[in-house]
Amino acid sequence: MQLSETITNYVRACFAGIWIESHEHDDAIADIAKMCENENWSLATWDLEAGLTVPGSTNPEESGSTDPIAALRSINGLASDDGAALLVLKNFHRLLGSPEIIQAVARQISLGKQNRTFLIVLAPVVQIPIELEKQFVVLSHELPDRVQLEQIARDIATEENELPTGNEFDRVLDSASGLTRYEAEGAFSLSLVQHGRVAPDVIWNLKSQTLRKSGLLGLHRGEERFDQLGGLDNLKAFCRRALARSNAESKHRPRGVLLLSPPGCGKSQFAKSLGNETGRPTLTLDIGSLMGSLVGQSEQNIRHALQIADAMAPAILFCDEIEKGLAGSGGSGQADSGVTARVFGNLLTWLNDHTSDVFVVATCNDISRLPPEFSRAERFDGVFFVDLPTREQRDAIWQIYINEFELDADQQRPDDEHWTGAEIRACCRLSALLDVPLAQAATNIVPVASTSAESVDTLRTWASGRCLSADAPGVFTCNSKRRRRRRRAVQGNPLNN
Repeated sequence: MQLSETITNYVRACFAGIWIESHEHDDAIADIAKMCENENWSLATWDLEAGLTVPGSTNPEESGSTDPIAALRSINGLASDDGAALLVLKNFHRLLGSPEIIQAVARQISLGKQNRTFLIVLAPVVQIPIELEKQFVVLSHELPDRVQLEQIARDIATEENELPTGNEFDRVLDSASGLTRYEAEGAFSLSLVQHGRVAPDVIWNLKSQTLRKSGLLGLHRGEERFDQLGGLDNLKAFCRRALARSNAESKHRPRGVLLLSPPGCGKSQFAKSLGNETGRPTLTLDIGSLMGSLVGQSEQNIRHALQIADAMAPAILFCDEIEKGLAGSGGSGQADSGVTARVFGNLLTWLNDHTSDVFVVATCNDISRLPPEFSRAERFDGVFFVDLPTREQRDAIWQIYINEFELDADQQRPDDEHWTGAEIRACCRLSALLDVPLAQAATNIVPVASTSAESVDTLRTWASGRCLSADAPGVFTCNSKRRRRRRRAVQGNPLNN
């Protein structure tokens, strides 16, 4: 339902106080003016700079006043027996710290139910004083949908070949999703200036400025690809298929995956690669950075961050080591007055209810620190365990990093039993940095399977039968012999590990 239709219903129902959350005041006022013209209603607008404006008025006393209380009273002069009178107040939330203005607004709303006069506040935020909370109904001026964005693009790009066709045009509309009308016009125009045609890359660059202004989300711009990540064949295929189906049929929205593994097994690199593989931006969400010092700030930050993620759809939302950001969410709340628990509750609700095309990739190294409700069905499409790489996978990882660091591929490799991909990369990087063979560089590597053997064993045991395997279709099954052999090696001769 469009904004004008919604306002019409509330005016007819005699809601005398209407608060509209909007960043596009001119567009909202244009819709309201058209609505008033169709309904034969009177309209006046007021802002602190231009004062009172009554369209079509020939009485100079009706216009120009910058006194907010005088503007509130003036709306009664426009009242009529057979119609309605609307006064639109732009950015009026800045003035609602005054007791006199609060009282004047409350009085006018009460009077408006009798003489059919209506106050409409246009503001980018909802900041209603407690004295007025029960007298205002809050509406939202929705961002343009795909149909409106398409019309804006066609109005801007009027020459032949300035607009792409087919899938490329769908990518343009996807990239413009979440922009205001003003921002969309600017993005399309900038793309024409830079490239002579509308291109999604320019639009994504503009959208990334939204993230920098908010400071709540990051935008990963790396070049990682799946072919730079050895193993994880089942996880790659699952996510590719889920996101491809999402693009084809909007009714099917994948939710995301939760990745559990020991440190260094490729969870983060997978999340960063997934965006490039599927043509989506990768947004990074650090739960810990959202915690604020003021009462209610943390909860507001998480809600705002998730709203931005929804506006950036289609996108990948990457939450790294999420158990650390939500540590304490299952406790008594005495340490932080329950802030973490409330932030966790907001995140859980969004994971369960959001309908935007945002695919969440959350990683975790210690499942015991996450409440059980976090990983239940319908919050994620699957919980995958990323195990230590097999012999075949380690060979593929060695080849990737030997090529990346331009090392001699024929040299002898060190004993890499139970190494992670991160440790193989570290060995190759140190070999190039120190200009030594791989076997000598390996003397500086202590694998996590040795330093945290008990934790790794516990994690693999917990995941067995509970998580999907990232490497092969089906449920992950722990290799108990492999686990016991590593434990004996650590206890028997730890210096060799």
